[in-house]
Amino acid sequence: MKVYQTNEIRNLSLVGHSGSGKTTLTEAILFVTGITKRQGRVDDGNTVSDFDKEEIARKVSIATAAIPVEWGNIKYNFLDTPGYFDFVGEMYGALRASESAVIILDASSGVEVGTEKSWKYLEEKKIPRIIFVNKMDKENVEFEKVLNEIQEQFGDKVVPFTLPIGQAESFKGVVNVIDETAFEYNGKDSKKVDVPADIQGEIESIKEMLMERIAETDEELMEKYFEGEEFTESEIKKGLRLSITNGDLVPLLVGSAEKAMGIDQLLSIVKDYLPNPAEVGSYTGYKGEEKVERKVDVNEPFSAIVFKTIVDPFVGKLSLFKVLSGKITKDQDIYNSSKDKTEKLSGLFVLRGKNQIEVSEVGAGDIGATSKLQITQTGDSICSKADPTTYDRIEYPQPTLYLAVEPKAKGDEEKISASLQRLTEEDPTFVIERNSETKQLLIGGQGNTQLSVIIDKLKNTFGVEVNLTKPKVAYRETIKGTASVQGKHKKQSGGAGQYGDVHIRFEPCEEEFVFAEEVFGGAVPKNFFPAVEKGLRESLEEGVLAGYPVVNIKATLFDGSYHPVDSNEMAFKIAASLAFKKGMEQANPVLLEPIMRVEILVPEEYMGDIMGDMNKRRGRILGMEPQPDGTQLVIAEAPQAELFEYAIDLRSMTQARGSFTMEFVRYEEVPANIAEKIIEEAKSKKE
Repeated sequence: MKVYQTNEIRNLSLVGHSGSGKTTLTEAILFVTGITKRQGRVDDGNTVSDFDKEEIARKVSIATAAIPVEWGNIKYNFLDTPGYFDFVGEMYGALRASESAVIILDASSGVEVGTEKSWKYLEEKKIPRIIFVNKMDKENVEFEKVLNEIQEQFGDKVVPFTLPIGQAESFKGVVNVIDETAFEYNGKDSKKVDVPADIQGEIESIKEMLMERIAETDEELMEKYFEGEEFTESEIKKGLRLSITNGDLVPLLVGSAEKAMGIDQLLSIVKDYLPNPAEVGSYTGYKGEEKVERKVDVNEPFSAIVFKTIVDPFVGKLSLFKVLSGKITKDQDIYNSSKDKTEKLSGLFVLRGKNQIEVSEVGAGDIGATSKLQITQTGDSICSKADPTTYDRIEYPQPTLYLAVEPKAKGDEEKISASLQRLTEEDPTFVIERNSETKQLLIGGQGNTQLSVIIDKLKNTFGVEVNLTKPKVAYRETIKGTASVQGKHKKQSGGAGQYGDVHIRFEPCEEEFVFAEEVFGGAVPKNFFPAVEKGLRESLEEGVLAGYPVVNIKATLFDGSYHPVDSNEMAFKIAASLAFKKGMEQANPVLLEPIMRVEILVPEEYMGDIMGDMNKRRGRILGMEPQPDGTQLVIAEAPQAELFEYAIDLRSMTQARGSFTMEFVRYEEVPANIAEKIIEEAKSKKE
């Protein structure tokens, strides 16, 4: 593949609802540009971008795939992202490497949740975009109806740049509104035809509206417009480009990816109206503490960001990066400024699906890949050591669903841990945590599909099998009352005996544990105080109710007795632990549970369901805050034990429109009826 200049490159993420046809569109693009001889099909498992075993088995995209194509002296880097919500992190990474996006929409389904979510994210990040209305040949599709729904949802900045010739099964071609040209398709071949007379009026009204938009981009053009002068072709192109780049205009195109219809128009409109990497402006990075601006220019120092990692047990690790400034050649070492380490390049190529195409260099604005980088991870900045640059990391959503991992075979623990670690490199929205208290290995992600893919990969790629279970709750125990008790340890078995006797008062306190002494007249010698405290501290690890750690307790040693020969540290330590057990039992022990603060973002219409559901989970609603986009932020607190599957339940309650974050706030007493069950369960496990 030849080296392309920055202005000859277009980087686009394909985003949208699952099943809208993103992967099918990449197949149509590969076919139309002559890279493949026939279109692959998702159902047949032979597409270029869904090459992973799990993707082929499930017939859905799980990871972003890069699909570079050349057409009309332009290099297009299409990044095919998964539409399934569990893999939303893939879209975040891909958009970090793209100047613009194509939202693919299924004409027969209209605006779906995935369409809304993609649009919202692109609006937030101010990313230029076009909408490709796919499956125009499906039965019962009415273009007017789809267009109205899109404009109702996203506003009148969405304007058709192409119109269909024929409806539903009789869809046979497209009209380019700007050029006023029409094409009919037979496979990938298109022939130019006359613009149908019944579309002429619609073209004129769209063009009139577009001229207004163009006038708004420039004062001179505004004057020209008011004076009734026609814009030149270059003024039209420049005005539309500016309006699209600013996000004031979103072109809408029509076609059928499965039949490769409208693909040439898509490529042509992307080339003419979407920005090249240099047109989006410079990037802000850091050189140590100092801010630096890097222009997307081959003459600048080399800097890039790694936006995707693929872990392949045979090829090793593949790192995909976007060059933000300068250029990289295959014989140069790279400096990872995020880790402050130098790495050796093991080849330089562009990836098309899983196929590696060797290149001699990758310049500013382009996307490249290399293999076997040891320490470089997704989100790291790589650059020239002589002039280092570090960029902000890619922001990923926090995990919302945690499950515990248990090996099916004994002795697999280490292998599981190492394999999971490798999978976190591939998917940064997936995390592993070891809970030191419950002794469980936890995996966290965006939803159950993502976690089941991880488990399948463990089995199919790394050869280890595991079970997923609900995480254990890290309960605590404490006391609500006060008790003064004696703990006496006396052992006589020939020779030296053991004697320790303590009187301790136990009471609740704010701090985790406080040890105090009020011993008069040397009833217990001072040198045994540390042993008493040690005996108590060790006892804190296991409460009397269900064996959970004990907190918020004050123990005051106020009396006792000793034996001049038989008393020793061990005896007093044991005496203290006996007193602890007795004191806990007498001071009204209770079970505590972790309480989480939950912030839930939902559309207004789901508020009733959300609040009703939160009450069922023993939750309390603390407040509601209306958001600028019309959604509501519900702030609540609920026990952690009731929230383990909240990610799954919220998704089904809100048709995946809701999202939430959760953090621990404090411990609270467990209601008596629930505490009884927990204690019973803990005791039956010990027996």
